[in-house]
Amino acid sequence: MFAKLIDKLKGTQAPAVKTPEIMGLRLGASFELDPLAIRLILDELTIDSCSPTQIIKAAGVVELDGTWVYRFYTDDDAWLQVVAEGGRGDEHVVDVKLFHFYDTLDVANQQAWDSLLKQEIGAESYQLQERSYNRVWTSAGDYHNPVHMSEKTYDVGGDYSVTDQFTMLFERELSDQRTESLFLSAEEKEEHAGYLSRSLVISTGITLTSSQLTIHG
Repeated sequence: MFAKLIDKLKGTQAPAVKTPEIMGLRLGASFELDPLAIRLILDELTIDSCSPTQIIKAAGVVELDGTWVYRFYTDDDAWLQVVAEGGRGDEHVVDVKLFHFYDTLDVANQQAWDSLLKQEIGAESYQLQERSYNRVWTSAGDYHNPVHMSEKTYDVGGDYSVTDQFTMLFERELSDQRTESLFLSAEEKEEHAGYLSRSLVISTGITLTSSQLTIHG
């Protein structure tokens, strides 16, 4: 106890870790979804269910030349993504989407990894459960190289990991003129044991408006 007090007085105590936060969303916080907004389209979505109340268990952030992508991972096997452009304040938020993890596929070798990045992930369309999603990000050619993101993700204990992601966004129209998004992320991560793990993470989601989301700090 006294050693900690002396360290504090000397200014040697480690500063608190600043974890990602925006719109009141942060580690340990929770949010509620308008259940009616989900119920009206649930039969059309890839997911089978969606919890109306979700607790944030991890938080990540990606910085992309004046754009910040915040991701808040929940206890519903989901993640809320908030995109801010031109600044990190609430007033800079331009998009909010709720994604649920669909599947994570191991990438076994270099050949499979190269094929994923150069031939598959950036195609004009992607099929999932006999549903066709069209690529959102445009390209001069038929194929769009995946967009690289480096995400720093924190857990509730303050520990963090860094993951390189090669990503692509797709969407398909729903009956009420909304869309269901499909997010593909080919991910590389150096594990503690020293080896490089690779996987394809598939998630589907919907865009939320401010009236469909209530945040509890």
